[in-house]
Amino acid sequence: MTNNPQLEILDLRHFSAAQLAPLLRDEGRRWASRMHWDYSKSTDLLLEYVDGRVLPGYVALDGGRVVGYTFSVFEAAKAVIGDVYAFGEEDLPSNPICETLLHHLLENLQATPAVDRIEAQLLMFPSGSLGTPFFARGFRSYPRLFMLCDLPTSPLTMPVTEAPLPHGLRLQSWRSDFYDAAADLIHRAYLGHMDSSINDQYRTLHGAQRFLHNIIKFPGCGTFDAENSWLLRDPHTSRIEGVVLSSRVRRDVGHITQLCISPRLRNLGLAHHLLRQCAIEFRRSGVNSISLTVTEANQTALRLYDQAGFTTLHRFDAMVWDTDQS
Repeated sequence: MTNNPQLEILDLRHFSAAQLAPLLRDEGRRWASRMHWDYSKSTDLLLEYVDGRVLPGYVALDGGRVVGYTFSVFEAAKAVIGDVYAFGEEDLPSNPICETLLHHLLENLQATPAVDRIEAQLLMFPSGSLGTPFFARGFRSYPRLFMLCDLPTSPLTMPVTEAPLPHGLRLQSWRSDFYDAAADLIHRAYLGHMDSSINDQYRTLHGAQRFLHNIIKFPGCGTFDAENSWLLRDPHTSRIEGVVLSSRVRRDVGHITQLCISPRLRNLGLAHHLLRQCAIEFRRSGVNSISLTVTEANQTALRLYDQAGFTTLHRFDAMVWDTDQS
């Protein structure tokens, strides 16, 4: 934590959007330069919430000037750290203002009787750079990778002769009436998977529905691109057996928000087929690169992305705490 005697930590709900706007606009510029994301829609939505005085969190003041903030959101008995940011931090060896803000927020959340789980994925911060406040409070760390693929040079967009899809599966673009079936697939695909330790929404059908709702309706991972989200569907059962969902994070940059295959049909090349379809259609629409995040320990997924031409731009931590962990 910082030893700055002038630093004050105050409740976020005491501040207006106008007071936070310079800080959030600065953060948006960092997202654009480091992650190739246009963060303006997320910034605008967050400023609306700030003015609504609905976000639990804290603001750091240095000599009366806003220099940092953090906030969380609640999902039933779970709290999710939405963000933490301070002027001039996140790419430094130490982040004293952010650590101080997180200390106050985590202390508050762990003391809240209704909260039995806390999750955080702070993509902007290199792995280990914010470990102190989390590890001091018993969090587990799951290293993850932010990867980027240059589409003009990727094997995904090179001409090849595609083999027919197995088991009579049909490729279809996203439709809103596929919502429940897609959520069912996501739930099936992540049963017992390492990523269900990071995001507990994968553990139940209701949670998977909420996860799907969030990535379609909210701009946290970009603007959902329904025209370039694809499903593999069994025409006999109408069951969805594979899905790739994508968004636009900038006019010329796409992002894969979800890629999963039914457990019974893995190792048949279906994930590569969906990823290739998405890459080709993105390229046709003027997108030059696509990004995604993946858990470092997921070696099967990493091999797929490496072969497709993705490279790691950034390594960050997913942090998790729950009351029943040892």
